[in-house]
Amino acid sequence: MTTFLRDTATVFTREFTPSLRQPTNLVFEMLQPLLFLFLFGSLLKGATNTSWQWFVPGILVMMCLTGPMGSGYNLLTEAIGGSLERLMVSPLNRTAMLVGRTLKEMAVLFLQAVLIILLALPLGFELHLAGVILGLALLIVLGVGLGSLSFVLALKSAPDGTMFYLVTQWALFPLLLLSGVLLPVDSGPTWLRIVGYVNPVKYLVDAQRSLFSGHLGDISVLYGAAAAGLVALIGLYAGTRAMRKGI
Repeated sequence: MTTFLRDTATVFTREFTPSLRQPTNLVFEMLQPLLFLFLFGSLLKGATNTSWQWFVPGILVMMCLTGPMGSGYNLLTEAIGGSLERLMVSPLNRTAMLVGRTLKEMAVLFLQAVLIILLALPLGFELHLAGVILGLALLIVLGVGLGSLSFVLALKSAPDGTMFYLVTQWALFPLLLLSGVLLPVDSGPTWLRIVGYVNPVKYLVDAQRSLFSGHLGDISVLYGAAAAGLVALIGLYAGTRAMRKGI
C-alpha cells in the first residue's frame, strides 16, 4: 500500500507540475464555461424562469464532461512521442499511474468548479454548502470514470490518435444535449425523453440540481450517485487493464 501511494503521488506530481508552471492554460480552459455562465446564463434567465440553481450545476457537469473526456490527449501525446513507452518500463505501479493521472484531472476540475461557484454568487446563485460539497464529490466520482475511459481510448488510438478525436467529439455533444445541461429534456418530444433516460449523465445533472438547491434527500440524488459510481467503476476497471497491458 505504501508503494502504491508513493507511486500515485509521484505520477500526480509529474502531471500537475506543468499546470502550475503554466497557469494561463487553466485560464483558457475556463473561457468557454465562463462565456456560458455570463452570456448564455443571463440570456436564459431573462427569457425563462430558470434560476441560477438550475443553470450553474449544468455548467459544472459540462465542465466535468469536456475536461476528463479530453484528458487522454496528454497520454496520447506521450504515446506518440515515445515517453510513455519509457514510463511503462519503469517500476511504477500500473494502477497508480492511472490513479495519479486521474487525480490530477480531478484537482483541476475541483479548482475550476469552485471558481465558477464563486463567480456565480453575485449573479444570484444561492450557496447551500452541504449540497455543493456533495455535488462536487459526485462530479469528481464521474470525472474519475470519464478520465479513465479517456485514457483507455488514448491507448487504443495510438499511434495516430484518429479514433480518439473521432470518439470524443462524437460522444461529447450527444451526452451534453441529451442530459439537459443547457435546456430541459423533459420539454422535448417523447422519443427524445426516452433517449435521454438512457444517458447516465442526465441522472447526474438532476442530482446536481437537487443538491445545489439544498434538497439532499431527493430521490434524484440516489440515482445520480448510482450513475456516477457505475461510470467510475467501469472506467477504473477498464483503465487499469489498459495501463497494465500498455500500448
